[in-house]
Amino acid sequence: MIFHNPQGAPELACDECGCRWFDRINNTCYECGAAVPPQSIEEFQKALGEHYERTGHKP
Repeated sequence: MIFHNPQGAPELACDECGCRWFDRINNTCYECGAAVPPQSIEEFQKALGEHYERTGHKP
């Protein structure tokens, strides 16, 4: 699940519980332990790239 913070940047949230905290090494949610699907990661990367293009920021 992707949502946008108050500054307009995308943030990835767990599809199961909505938590925004992830173990990036294991790609799991810290709150419920659900795996982050590769498709969610790809969608987040795309949204982040679009945000950078829109704002002129670079990663």
